[in-house]
Parts: sequence; structure tokens; C-alpha cells
Amino acid sequence: MAQPNVVFIMADDTGYGDMGCYNPESLTPTPHIDRLADEGIRLTDAHSGCALCTPTRYGLMTGRFYWRTFKRHSLVMPYDPPVIPPERLTLGRLFQQQGYRTGCIGKWHLGLWHRSKKLPKYQRHFTIIEDEIDF
Repeated sequence: MAQPNVVFIMADDTGYGDMGCYNPESLTPTPHIDRLADEGIRLTDAHSGCALCTPTRYGLMTGRFYWRTFKRHSLVMPYDPPVIPPERLTLGRLFQQQGYRTGCIGKWHLGLWHRSKKLPKYQRHFTIIEDEIDF
């Protein structure tokens, strides 16, 4: 049996009743999400460790409680160090271990470091200075 496709949509500032598939009286048209919901499985019992994006994403990606990380602020800004250590098992890696191809599109807010373009690639120097980043 083929593995099912999995599409997880996480949207900031979207409530349960904002999508037509859950609320026919919604004032926001969501025909594509409604179709995905009609043709797939709807999960209707979800919980979040925080009402803000960073802790919620961290919890979803790692299954861990964000407030136990080194970060003591609720948001991770774009050039902050990553809050997920490279060795930490994530939802994406777990899916990959089961043979899935994965991708993450959109807002990350879990920290980024960019390799400096002023140094050779073999040197592991990362920077937050935009003039040094080869976007």
C-alpha cells in the first residue's frame, strides 16, 4: 500500500472557524483548503504550547516544549541562532526516515545563520551581517 500524502498547513492568526470546511458561515473564502479537507482527513483536536508562532512551530517540529530551550524570549528573530540543534529529531526528519520527501515553505521563525561570503566555504563562520550574506 502506498504511503498517504501529508500536507500540514499552519497559518498565523487563523482560527478554527475561519475556513469554510469548518464553518460554512465563514467570511473568508477558502475553496482550496476546503477541497483538501473534503478529500482528506481533518484533524479537529489540536493543542499549542503558546499563542505565538515560534513556540508553536518549535513544538510541532520537535514534539518538545519550547520554554525548555536556551531561548528565554517568545520569538526567534530571522538572524537569531537556530533553536533546534542539528542533532534534534524533527517531524521532517521523522517523515524522511519513513521514506517521505519533505519540504517546508513559508515562515520559519526558528532561527537562521548564514555562511559568510567573505570566507572560504570550508570555514564554518556564520554571520548575521547582511553585507556578508550571499542571498
